[in-house]
Amino acid sequence: MSELTFIGFLGEGLKRPECVLCTSDGRVHASNWDGGVSILPPDGVQVDLVGQAGGLEVKPNGICLMPDGSYLLAHLGAEEGGVFRIDRTGVIRPFLLEVDGVPLPPTNYVHLDAMGRVWITVSTRKMPRSLGYRPDVDDGFVVLVDDGKARIVADGLGYTNECIVHPDGRRLFVNETFARRLSSFDIADDGSLTNKTTVAEFGMGTFPDGLTFDQEGGIWITSIVSNRVIRISPDGEQRVVLEDNDPAHLAWVEAAYLNGTMDRPHLDNCQSERLKNISSLAFGGPDLKRIYLGCLLGDAVAIYESPVAGYAPAHWKF
Repeated sequence: MSELTFIGFLGEGLKRPECVLCTSDGRVHASNWDGGVSILPPDGVQVDLVGQAGGLEVKPNGICLMPDGSYLLAHLGAEEGGVFRIDRTGVIRPFLLEVDGVPLPPTNYVHLDAMGRVWITVSTRKMPRSLGYRPDVDDGFVVLVDDGKARIVADGLGYTNECIVHPDGRRLFVNETFARRLSSFDIADDGSLTNKTTVAEFGMGTFPDGLTFDQEGGIWITSIVSNRVIRISPDGEQRVVLEDNDPAHLAWVEAAYLNGTMDRPHLDNCQSERLKNISSLAFGGPDLKRIYLGCLLGDAVAIYESPVAGYAPAHWKF
């Protein structure tokens, strides 16, 4: 089922392109599980920018593009986390490895806002992370790096996933994947977060992962497992605009989630016609009406046409 027009796929042999970003030059930037980023021009040669950090194999989950052309990589290791920076020569160096003297656990996402602040999410402190695939686990948190200083600004979240500052610059929106809700916080002048508000709650088969905004005030959500894209209108109405799953498979995952036995096999298998466990969404193209979908299990980025233009992110003209 889709209200969006399928265009095709971009990229070849991508390595777990979980996170996708778009820039005004037409390029799509996708996380590369081999240790970096795959850069996909609209009509040219794909570049896989990968490296190592002193022998450490960085496993990028979320990525963000910086003004100098480098990227920040959220390292989702089996037991280690942190955020690393990779430059355009492939050299990787640590950006943030600990907060308050405590090493970062496996790290999910990293976001640069229009003020140059960096927001980082850790989904869970549990090891292995699959112990956090529960509706009653709330040990995820958000880190803010501002003017070179890092601190935890939100804690007690239900598997923190993508977080993005609203275009108005005054609110941070956060997906709590296994609490099945989208939350927002007010951002104070010093970056502190207050007034946590539930923006949306999701039902059977929806596990919110990626999010972004459109120019009409809508919020777009991607759901892992169910391969759903949901648009939340300014008045709060939810509408599934894209879905690709097998109902029996989804029911199997839902049962495991509800009885507390959800584990890696429920995320690492995909029963669908086209989409391979979508995880993120970025608007791109000359009019910001192309939708690019990152995924956990595919080797290319799916492209759709949207009737609504996306909001240009902070890195749009980098």
